[in-house]
Amino acid sequence: MALAGALERLREEAVCPICLEFMSEPVSIDCGHNFCRGCIARHCQDKGLWADGPFSCPQCRASCHRSGLRPNRQLANLVEGIRQLGLRAGLGPEPGPGSPLCPLHDERLKLFCEEDEEPICVVCRESSHHRPHTVYPIEEAAHAYKVKLQKSLEDLSQEVEEVKKRESAERMKTQECKETVKKKRERIISEFGKLHRLLADEEKLLLQKLEEEEKQILLLINENLARLVEEKCLLEELILDIKEKSQQPADGLLKDMKNILRRCEGVKFQSPKAVSVTLKENYSIPEHCLGMRDMLKKFKVDVILDPETAHPDLTVSEDRKSVRRGSKKLLLSLFDNPKRFGTTPVVLGSPGFFSGRHYWEVQVGDKPEWGLGLCREAAGRKGSILFSPNNGYWVLRLQNGGTYEALTVPVSPLTLSVRPRRVGIFLDYEAGEISFYNDQILLSFIQREWLHSTADNHRITELFRLKNTSKVIESNYYPSQGKATSRHIFCNTSVS
Repeated sequence: MALAGALERLREEAVCPICLEFMSEPVSIDCGHNFCRGCIARHCQDKGLWADGPFSCPQCRASCHRSGLRPNRQLANLVEGIRQLGLRAGLGPEPGPGSPLCPLHDERLKLFCEEDEEPICVVCRESSHHRPHTVYPIEEAAHAYKVKLQKSLEDLSQEVEEVKKRESAERMKTQECKETVKKKRERIISEFGKLHRLLADEEKLLLQKLEEEEKQILLLINENLARLVEEKCLLEELILDIKEKSQQPADGLLKDMKNILRRCEGVKFQSPKAVSVTLKENYSIPEHCLGMRDMLKKFKVDVILDPETAHPDLTVSEDRKSVRRGSKKLLLSLFDNPKRFGTTPVVLGSPGFFSGRHYWEVQVGDKPEWGLGLCREAAGRKGSILFSPNNGYWVLRLQNGGTYEALTVPVSPLTLSVRPRRVGIFLDYEAGEISFYNDQILLSFIQREWLHSTADNHRITELFRLKNTSKVIESNYYPSQGKATSRHIFCNTSVS
């Protein structure tokens, strides 16, 4: 490698910068550069310099004089030695006999003009057109452009990889979009399917009621018709008897006359009992079908009771769907745990909720006292408990068989026109709303911010407080996503 480098440097020293061939009769000029005697002479002639006038060095553009031309015998010997070594002057392979020639000067095309982007010969380079241009040996120019092309190729390859990544990402988005739309479509079909089934059931019930009322009305009308037909027959029979009597001779006419007259006097038309054909009901779509409660059924969740939280006085059924006052206090007190309520007959439900919208129903029947609602997972369970939103409890209560209250501070009494036997509870976690329903909304708590600390405390749990049996109504589960924020608690009441 070192020898090849040294030979390359020797070759470069022996090449004329003008003709790019080994120097012939090399001469040095004032600036120290070396050229073929013939090449530098032609250069001066092209400049119009025939006498000893100044000219510019073709290589460094320094000002020189023809009188300063000095034969360089050492360089001539060096060139001769290089020729004997068999080295060639050009950078590339030795041009063969078929190499292209300059159409103007019949010289080999050894140079490349960067501005015109075309190969030229050594004579073209000295022309007025190409003299100000940047000119390279053709092999050197080819190498330089190959490097540029390789760099462009690498850049384009990187662009292709980036485009492929973007394409893959977009295709993933397409798939993601399709999956999202599929889930939404299934959800819409499912929810509207529930509504369709609900409406079909209500339609069937409504038609049954209509048919029953029709039967009752037609029964009364038919009774009236039967009575009227009977009276009509009696009257027609009496009229026929009178006509026959009136056509008899005097002795026959007067016979049994009092009986005929008595029958006529005894006939008194009695109007049938009025039957109204106006339907008692309007038989339109029931309001509750269009109301909130039935819409909420699509968010139903299967709620069961958690025995580990039950007060010792309470007994949870094996299916964990109902609870009653029992006699296990002594036994459970031996296995007390932090989850269990200690002083108030309360049991919590399962699962708890961290997000979403959920609806469940509790069958309270005709029990005289009960309490229903939700509480925070971290709400206190031991000692004296004040049930209020500030303490993490949102509760609707029945007291003394007829007093309904929202457990706020102070307590908010409720007036209900109909005593509910089944109470629906709806939680919209993200909206921060807890609502109680019968046929209409009974009560709404609005809690914009559930808690302010750890994620565990965000769990909201169903609550049941009672003095008699209470039953949970099971259903389906449908969650939504998100968190809730606000710090204010409001209690709104309405008449059911």
